[in-house]
Amino acid sequence: MLTAEAWQARSLGAPDQVLELIERTYGAPEEGRLLIKVHAAGLGLPDLLMLEGAYPGMGALPAPGQEAVGVVVEAPRGSAFAAGDRVMGLTPFAEGIGGCAQYTYVRENKTRRVPQVFSDEQAAGFMLAFRSAYAALVQRVPVTEGQTLLVNGASGSTGTALVQLGKALGATVVAVARTQEQRDFCARIGADHTIDPSATDVAEAARELTGGRGVDVFCDSVGAEPGTQALKAVARAGRVALLGYAAGSWLTVDPMDLVMRNYSVSGVYAGGFDAREDAEAYDALCDLAEHGLITTPLGSVYDFRAVPQAVASLRSTRIGKTVVRVA
Repeated sequence: MLTAEAWQARSLGAPDQVLELIERTYGAPEEGRLLIKVHAAGLGLPDLLMLEGAYPGMGALPAPGQEAVGVVVEAPRGSAFAAGDRVMGLTPFAEGIGGCAQYTYVRENKTRRVPQVFSDEQAAGFMLAFRSAYAALVQRVPVTEGQTLLVNGASGSTGTALVQLGKALGATVVAVARTQEQRDFCARIGADHTIDPSATDVAEAARELTGGRGVDVFCDSVGAEPGTQALKAVARAGRVALLGYAAGSWLTVDPMDLVMRNYSVSGVYAGGFDAREDAEAYDALCDLAEHGLITTPLGSVYDFRAVPQAVASLRSTRIGKTVVRVA
């Protein structure tokens, strides 16, 4: 049995008011899980939504950190992993067990050995965002070489993963981001073009970049009015992936417009795939990472004692992946 410090919510509400550092005891992992000593944990918008009581499927008071990287302390009999393995994986966060702790459990079927090219911080922010990007660009609305991909909210953790994976798949990537700093970041990680939605009409700018035709694929994790307006950039027979609603609500699809322009709209939920599909996705992503084609675009890195500030920062405009360094 191990006892260690972990961050957990006292109640639901404003995240910077409800998180406290507690002692937690960790026993031997049950089948399908690994007990790891945490080196770093990744944070994203879902962590904020959990603490505000707005994330579906939560069965316990949340502990932030849907993903973690560290060294295996104990594995159950028959596991593909062993003590000492350096791994990155997803935590059983729906049960209130997160990565912002000195020890945690990760789900074995959603865990991989860390690519040698990754630092702990890069590994901590890789699995979740790139799994969502893979679900969108490979499994739901496949983008192919030579096509144009428009990414709304391109500077966040999921957006930057979409930008990088889109480039790795051979697409021309157009990134939508509000500030110059965000747009510069997107350009550095591979975006071919950037659009400032506060200065120009996104759809008009995207059509201009494509010679009036429009984009082949549009990935939206912003929603609301910004997403609805950007939807007009989609070419006839194009494809739309809905990944989230950072602006507070989903974008609005006009059925008549959808029919008349013959485009399609698909929902993307990375947790909605079976074990075989997950395994194929994680293996393909790790292979791309090993070959230097994708890597975690890190944003802010916080110390373990600054977890409340790290989670609260997710309310504001972010650049790249937010990570907590534990060890």
